[in-house]
Amino acid sequence: MKTATAADPGHHTKKIKARMRELVDHLRADVTKIDEPQARAMFETSAEVLLGLIKAFDDYDQKNEAAWKNRST
Repeated sequence: MKTATAADPGHHTKKIKARMRELVDHLRADVTKIDEPQARAMFETSAEVLLGLIKAFDDYDQKNEAAWKNRST
């Protein structure tokens, strides 16, 4: 049997966003430790992509985009 928290998408999006933010922080910290320009660019680009995903999750949570709005109302 599912609990109300487990069934709530907001509960899951909050946890996923936190994990993605941790990874962004890790990637950005590692950029300062890497000498190879291509690797630095890959890490920074990865952080930016994750920030875009975090924004998509935020938009879903806040119903900011038409695609996330309840269409039954």
